[in-house]
Amino acid sequence: MLKIVTDDADRDDFAATLDELVAEGARRMLVAGLEVEVADYIARHESLVDEAGHRLVVRNGRAEERSLMTGAGALKVQAPRVNDRREGHRYSSYILPRYARKSPKVADVLPVLYLRGLSTGDFAPALAQFFGSDAGLSATSIGRLLETWGDEYTAFESRDLSGDDYVYVWADGVHFRIRLEEDRLCCLVVIGVKADGTKELLACSDGYRESTESWAGVLRDLKDRGMTAPMVAVGDGALGFWSALGDVFPATREQRCWVHKTANILDALPKRLHRSAKAAIHEIYQAETRADAEAEIDDFVAVYGDKYPKAVAKLTKDRDVLLTFYDFPAAHWVHLRTTNPIESTFATVRARTRVTKGAGTRRRGLVMAYKLLDAAQDRWRKVNSPELVIQVRAGIEFKDGIRIERRTQESRDAA
Repeated sequence: MLKIVTDDADRDDFAATLDELVAEGARRMLVAGLEVEVADYIARHESLVDEAGHRLVVRNGRAEERSLMTGAGALKVQAPRVNDRREGHRYSSYILPRYARKSPKVADVLPVLYLRGLSTGDFAPALAQFFGSDAGLSATSIGRLLETWGDEYTAFESRDLSGDDYVYVWADGVHFRIRLEEDRLCCLVVIGVKADGTKELLACSDGYRESTESWAGVLRDLKDRGMTAPMVAVGDGALGFWSALGDVFPATREQRCWVHKTANILDALPKRLHRSAKAAIHEIYQAETRADAEAEIDDFVAVYGDKYPKAVAKLTKDRDVLLTFYDFPAAHWVHLRTTNPIESTFATVRARTRVTKGAGTRRRGLVMAYKLLDAAQDRWRKVNSPELVIQVRAGIEFKDGIRIERRTQESRDAA
């Protein structure tokens, strides 16, 4: 018979029972997955035998129980073991690596908490309240984890880029408080789109107020490590990035971010006009063709130009580079009009920088920013119609988002 929850005590008991039920369900699913994984591994190697006819790959009982921290709480697990007697081979579970003590999702949340000002000594009690355990999250273990991330970041900064072709890039500067230093950290971030449409973090470097010199250093480093000139770069109009881009990759087309531009224009207008002006700006970059967008810009100038020339100037001075996206596939316009891949990743952290003390040193803040982006990469989806990216690199021309079909001399003669 179903028990009716009538008071706070009952509710607490019910909540506890529900949490236990979820945790037990997660544990059973994990165990089942591990069993299937082992069974598949053994089945794929069942034909391998030694000279005496004994199988080389067999089950070998279970490992000692260990606690695994997951989003469903701390789970007690005994993983099945495999005896792989082949020379140079050793079974390793993809689901549950040999020394794993927490799920990847738990690791992803650590850089976010650190960037928001949580000290290493506060991790264990803070996460224990959420996950139900502080196993593996002592200040010492967090310190070791930070050192590991530092090593990962060092390798990231020096990796070879010549093996991939980056067709589009987004660039932005992200600022963080540094607890032990007066100046804020300016993190220069570059994200690229490869020829297959996937996105990849290319740079996460310490800059000085987004200066031209700082950006030039970032771009020269990317070039020295094998990066070829991208077809389009997307960024905020206020960046020193553009001067640096012209020096390092002069052939790359410029596309200003419409989100930043909209905010800049609205800052120069009275609040009572923000709604109507924002709608008018939206009509510009959502226009079907470049000609339509140009006409919408002219309308904006006619409406606001006389009374608010500064607001209009912010739009007209970047007129051409705001409309670059019309020369590329329409499916890519949503990606090229804004630096959103960077903005969205850091949105929650930026919202908290005013009320937190931030990372202790510039190096740690930079490593945490890198780790935050690195964790986010797993969730970045390909650009729309990724097959068109390679066409862009090949130099195929587009007008108003549509591919220009050029007739050969033979076809013209035949006509």
